[in-house]
Amino acid sequence: MLRRAVAAAFAALALVAQTPHPLRRAPSFTLPDGQTHYYDILDYRGKPLVLEIMNTACPHCQQLAVTLEKVEKHYGNKISILSVVVPPDTVHTVRPFIQKFGVTHPILFDCGQMTASYFKATPDNPHIDVPHLFIIDREGFIRDDFTWAGAPAGKADDSEINAVIDPLLK
Repeated sequence: MLRRAVAAAFAALALVAQTPHPLRRAPSFTLPDGQTHYYDILDYRGKPLVLEIMNTACPHCQQLAVTLEKVEKHYGNKISILSVVVPPDTVHTVRPFIQKFGVTHPILFDCGQMTASYFKATPDNPHIDVPHLFIIDREGFIRDDFTWAGAPAGKADDSEINAVIDPLLK
């Protein structure tokens, strides 16, 4: 009898392990770029979206800017990329960043509320790591998120990003 109970418990655990975890819908937002053109995340449904939270002074973010340009060239119009900055970044820090690193995708400005919603930040847990990527599928669900904050500067490559995007395009 005990053997059957243990076997049933293991079978139940195996079933739970095989069941996909529920996906979290990407929080909605509308944010401006440096020319006050507004971007609504809902306009990006229908193709994968790479959403980056970054800071122009961060060396990891600078390297990731180069990597994201490679990703954008690799996939073309099959995906979209948006970057988001929060204060202290302003148009005066973003414009030189765009020029220096050849950024072709929009960089949007957030006062913090959108970023907090993606990180599930609270007053007890206000910490965010940059750069941080959220990979959002065609239906608007976050499929993966990761940071390069702990990676050595210059070591961010596109293989990890591509490994998440490729299955979303099938």
